[in-house]
Amino acid sequence: MNKAELIEAVAKRANLSKRDATNAVNAALTTIKTETKKTGVMIVGFGSFQTVKRKARTGRNPQTGATIKIQASKTVRFRPGKAFKKSL
Repeated sequence: MNKAELIEAVAKRANLSKRDATNAVNAALTTIKTETKKTGVMIVGFGSFQTVKRKARTGRNPQTGATIKIQASKTVRFRPGKAFKKSL
């Protein structure tokens, strides 16, 4: 499902116009992005988003076999909640 399909599904389920559904989805995604940077987001029954730091490490180029240095970075981790796991 892409963003346009998500907006359409939200519009149908919530009886909203596409414009209102677009605004709602965009606001939710923007809020999740912003708050994940600050403290993390936990939605009970769905899951949690957290910012995680990765340490610098060495890797290997699969084509040449040469050793390379991979810099430290930040990424986002999603952990599904119990109710979400059970629904799968």
